[in-house]
Amino acid sequence: MIETIAPEETIIVLDTETTGLDHKTEKLIEIAAVKMQNGEVVETFTSLVNPQKPIRYSSFLIHNISEEMVQDAPPIDDVMPRFLEFVGEHSYVAHNAIFDYSFINEATKALYGKRFLNNRIDTFEMYRSVFPDEPSHGLNALLRRFGYDEDVVHRALDDAMCLAKVYPKLRELYEQKFSWQLSQMKNVPYLVERYLRIQKASQSLQAEMSDLKDIFKLYFQNGGGAVEASSGEVMVFNYRRSYAYDEKRIWETATKAGVCEKIFKLNPRALDKLIDRSDLDDAIKEEFRECRLSMHEARNINFLQPPLTAEPAEDSEEATP
Repeated sequence: MIETIAPEETIIVLDTETTGLDHKTEKLIEIAAVKMQNGEVVETFTSLVNPQKPIRYSSFLIHNISEEMVQDAPPIDDVMPRFLEFVGEHSYVAHNAIFDYSFINEATKALYGKRFLNNRIDTFEMYRSVFPDEPSHGLNALLRRFGYDEDVVHRALDDAMCLAKVYPKLRELYEQKFSWQLSQMKNVPYLVERYLRIQKASQSLQAEMSDLKDIFKLYFQNGGGAVEASSGEVMVFNYRRSYAYDEKRIWETATKAGVCEKIFKLNPRALDKLIDRSDLDDAIKEEFRECRLSMHEARNINFLQPPLTAEPAEDSEEATP
């Protein structure tokens, strides 16, 4: 549950633009913040930042901030003190907040030797919690959900202002959901029974759908063509190729091309196992631990099956002469 904030309390909505995606090697090039009170914007902060390094072309295609635009901008050691003074100790809101936090945190560590500790609120997670069936949970989709036609332009102040418009409405629904969940605590025994009924029905439906898909695959393999349903959906068949790669050569080539963040994804579970259970050198384990930004504790629900009991033997009547 995201910390409850009183309506009259000041809150900051922020956004950043960067030279690339890796907060360890890339830098901030724009940072903006919007101060809200009673759901209304009362003050804004925005600044370009000279990153003193090239901007990746892939990032330029997203935000259209060129190196010429930032060459005369102030450096981060000039911008960050003003930004931190604007934010103060207030909680802040961002969409996919871990991204913005990671870059701001790196900057504060480099400048002041300490982390950016303000409480963060992630509207991406809130949106996914309230509307889990949405096909996308990006900022564009969030704006459309609440009836705004603006497109995300990937400029820090514009996007922060867009998020500020929808945040109070999203927050209200999120807290209503949490309030409803609390109201159901007394009904948990009944809800367990209801959950198990749904789970059983879902498993049966999944098995039926799998059987039908096997028939459809056989139909196409035997030369069948596309099938259009009365509702307009068309069933087609296609192939998806997959390849095995030389991982060492791929890593070298991806590093040279600067596309590691696009094709390699960190596996946190595997890394946690290396840190906690492997025979790696303790110094290496500690270096890995120092790379941790925050901890998220997942709460999982499991249902334990009752122990099997022997079937009672059926009574058998002895034959009588």
